[in-house]
Amino acid sequence: MEKRIVLSTPTMHTEEIGYINEAFERNWIAPLGFNCDGFENEMNEYLNATVSAFSFHTLALCSGTAALHLAVKLAGVKRGDIVLCSDMTFAATVNPIVYEGGIPVFIDSETDSWNMDPTALEAAFKKYPEAKVVMLAHLYGTPAKLDEIVEVCKKHNAVLIEDAAEALSATYKGKRCGTFGKYGAISFNGNKIITTSGGGMLICDNTSDRDRAFYFATQARQPAPWYQHEDIGYNYRMSNVVAGIGRGQLLHLEEHRGRKTKIYERYQKSFADLPLIMNPYPECTVPNFWLSCILINEDSGIDPMYIMEKLSKSNVEARPIWKPMHMQPVFAENDFVKACENAVNEGIFARGLCLPSDIKMTEEEQDYVIDIVRSCFEK
Repeated sequence: MEKRIVLSTPTMHTEEIGYINEAFERNWIAPLGFNCDGFENEMNEYLNATVSAFSFHTLALCSGTAALHLAVKLAGVKRGDIVLCSDMTFAATVNPIVYEGGIPVFIDSETDSWNMDPTALEAAFKKYPEAKVVMLAHLYGTPAKLDEIVEVCKKHNAVLIEDAAEALSATYKGKRCGTFGKYGAISFNGNKIITTSGGGMLICDNTSDRDRAFYFATQARQPAPWYQHEDIGYNYRMSNVVAGIGRGQLLHLEEHRGRKTKIYERYQKSFADLPLIMNPYPECTVPNFWLSCILINEDSGIDPMYIMEKLSKSNVEARPIWKPMHMQPVFAENDFVKACENAVNEGIFARGLCLPSDIKMTEEEQDYVIDIVRSCFEK
């Protein structure tokens, strides 16, 4: 195929340019501004629509990583503090812990969602009773077992931070991801379900924390007529232009999720007779299906790298599952806690593959991908 079939790229509409043009017309190009305010207010309404009271408040930032960093800071992580963290995730989940001098301890996944295992989390608290922060990532847009994880955190008086970078619009028992922890983070990177080209949002369960985060995100400048600083701050605010893109994208969030769902379901139906499963999700959840993934049966004799190479030769992008953090050289000395003898994460990494999930992909293009994957299993 001449046209490259990609994993996931931005899908733009017409509303974005209207918000951008207004920023140019009003010469409001710098960080902060009416688009930032509007984007935060509109996201507040979206997130709070599935809770009983208007409880969550957002702060638009330059990246999802910045949001996680501020969450770690607000949670009180200091040098030497243990933070119990999802193991199967992107490094951006973990790095902000280290920015503040914290020590990540990685928690294995369970098989029902590929997310943090509540049983392993409980075991980690027994090993590290001093831990007071949990960093939970929702993998590929699938919610974790939130009831159990929230209960474990409450039992041990620990702050829960949700890395919902991949999970915007996904729900657990009807409630949106990012609204279960004290803090949450969303990413608007170019490959996410909606994008601002780059950017993110911090979610707080109270206005005082949101205001404190704003303070740190604007170089910790004190309210004085001169530039005065009593804390170390950061240049983390979102551009007013970029926020305009986000406002236009947010109008199409549910549409994007619907298209992602159809892609997942089509793969699932097409691969039903093959020795593999799609990335699973508990019945009480509605994922956003950001990326559709396969997990090949251990006894199939098929290496996912063989499938990826065959797709690549056919001009199709695929990607391995996130390599677990405890397997990364940079974290080789960090502890890893699992609930069973064999690490669930290692098996998923060894046998998993992310398939093209771009919502601009046509049915003919998806059929092309499906045919190549199926051919890999032919004897």
